[in-house]
Amino acid sequence: MPSPCRFDARYFQRHYHGPDRAHAPREIARLASGVVGLAAWLGVEIESVLDVGAGTGIWRGWFRRHRPAVRYRSIDVSPYACERYGHERRDISRWRARERFDLVICHSVLQYLDAPAAERALENIGAMCRGLLYLEAITSADVAILDLDRTDTVMHLRGGAWYRARLDPHFVQAGAGLWASRRSGVRLYELEGPGELSPRRAARRGAARPR
Repeated sequence: MPSPCRFDARYFQRHYHGPDRAHAPREIARLASGVVGLAAWLGVEIESVLDVGAGTGIWRGWFRRHRPAVRYRSIDVSPYACERYGHERRDISRWRARERFDLVICHSVLQYLDAPAAERALENIGAMCRGLLYLEAITSADVAILDLDRTDTVMHLRGGAWYRARLDPHFVQAGAGLWASRRSGVRLYELEGPGELSPRRAARRGAARPR
């Protein structure tokens, strides 16, 4: 994986505070609201959150304002980010908590890991998630739509199939970046998820959710 020291004050100034910033708090607020709303729709009660690669803590700020009772744990590999924004210093490719979380956020992290580290990270995330995973990871197919003048291009690009193969043992794709843990009990209609359910995904559904 890249040196944690690469994610220093200059990196965060450029990508989080300067004109080249990737996401503004207002944008993340819309995303967080959507994720929490979809979780409620799917019947996942969010009481605990793990934020992987928490950066400047924008997600945490939203939860503190709108869901203050949620137990929130934020981690980052960057010494600067941990000291400046108050995260635990953890390497997700080498660390696994004993507890399980209702929501795991992994927002633009995995593309910075080489293949073995990313695979270990997904195994750890799968073990720690009991509800939903929100995942954003840039793939090789996404390069065509990136603003390369503003994007940190020092990445390990892999295809979506690579990620899906390693997510599949732990998760079912629920759409909009959300993946439901196989232990969560979430059951999706065919058009809500990735398509026709394989035998390992199939489950008898009860009454339809009210629409």
